[in-house]
Amino acid sequence: MTFRSIVFAASSTLALMAGTAFAKDSVTIGMQLEPPHLDPTSAAAGAIDQVLYSNVFEGLTRFMGDGSVVPGLAKSWEISADGLSYTFHLNQGVTFHDGTTMDAEDVKFSLDRARAEDSTNAQKALFADIASVDVVDPATVKVTLSKANGNMLFNLAWGDAVIVAPESIDDIKTAPVGTGAFKFSGWVQGDSISLEKNADYWGTPAVLDGATFKFISDPTAAFAAVMAEDLDAFSAFPAPENLPQFDADPRFQVLVGSTEGETILSTNNLKAPFDDIRVRQALAHAIDRQAIIDGAMFGYGTPIGSHFAPHHPAYVDLTGQSAYDPERAKALLAEAGLADGFKTTLHLPPPSYARRGGEIVAAQLAQVGIEAEIINVEWAQWLETVFRGKDFGLTIVSHTEPMDIGIYARPDYYFQYDNPEFQELMTSLNATTDPDQRMAMLKQAQETIANDYVNGYLFQMASLSVAKADLQGLWANAPTQAIDLTAVSWAD
Repeated sequence: MTFRSIVFAASSTLALMAGTAFAKDSVTIGMQLEPPHLDPTSAAAGAIDQVLYSNVFEGLTRFMGDGSVVPGLAKSWEISADGLSYTFHLNQGVTFHDGTTMDAEDVKFSLDRARAEDSTNAQKALFADIASVDVVDPATVKVTLSKANGNMLFNLAWGDAVIVAPESIDDIKTAPVGTGAFKFSGWVQGDSISLEKNADYWGTPAVLDGATFKFISDPTAAFAAVMAEDLDAFSAFPAPENLPQFDADPRFQVLVGSTEGETILSTNNLKAPFDDIRVRQALAHAIDRQAIIDGAMFGYGTPIGSHFAPHHPAYVDLTGQSAYDPERAKALLAEAGLADGFKTTLHLPPPSYARRGGEIVAAQLAQVGIEAEIINVEWAQWLETVFRGKDFGLTIVSHTEPMDIGIYARPDYYFQYDNPEFQELMTSLNATTDPDQRMAMLKQAQETIANDYVNGYLFQMASLSVAKADLQGLWANAPTQAIDLTAVSWAD
């Protein structure tokens, strides 16, 4: 081969490599935690859903980025007048990644498996009201409930309710087979999981040809990998203090959204003096939410005035009702016979939002005469002392379960709020399927607990991600723990 031929061949190879490198047909996504296995129907680990939800596995319904619930494998449904039966009509022509047909028998298998007595499903309670699942025909499934549950379509959108096939269930933890727009292609344990485009997808096909999820637990290493452009995005970026640096760099975009994590100053409603609504109201007015967000979360978080996610369509902004007003707080304490203040405990679990936020909250409470003794506890101790033992005055915790306002209807729940009217409202909500009526009830629920000043509502935990500037379609909000790539693409 002549020198000129060698140069030409080398140039051609470099050009080919460059074309491959800049084809923009795949993504590499960083995430902090590696899944323990790949079965979303038998573990609570959010990392499983982060990789697989919607990408590989699908349910009858599904969450969108704004928290709404839309059709998934079920294209439509009818609900009986008494709310006790749901008839789902399945999309036709759906196949699993192994080529087998997805039909009503698979839906029955999946739901029966999830609710079985020996089920290991982490969210088995989602299916507790299902009395039977019956195959009407290959494209139709009837789900009968033991009592009306207006949350059923919401429940079926969880990753724990995805449809799986009996043919592939034995290997699901290491070789998941779903119906989604991507197929599982490999797992290098301790390093990464890769997906490839499902060429036979029944719905709108993915734009990307493939994706790799790279596991980087160390925040410093995560920062270095994104900055070096070794990653195309990092979901739930673990070092918020670095985000301004990315935000100022034109190579990147910072996605700031909302999660399902309501971060609250939980208050023991049965323990004096918190059994007096004036004292709970004083707590609320003693808190400067923005100072907590700035000091503990580097400015990331959305102030809330009730226990509800701001990205939800039924959200009501009630922050003005408990605005920062230390003089009002002092006056309320005086009305309650506590003009000289009082002492209490503030139990703080390990997360920085609690430890850093707790220091700020304690300082704010001290300004109105409330002396909160900080007690740092590990999670096991928090669960034993606070959650189960109810032996606390105040604590700070983020409630991350989706749309969990129903916990306020449980008088034995750890903050011990007992309001029969609210409990009746939740019972009515669960029995209601009409979307407009449910919206109105959810708004009423938010207002009720805000009016009762049950807890100090601090902020909604932010969903913080970093991505290259030309990557589009990533969720900003996190209505469930998912890195949904089905609509992700590179800008032209």
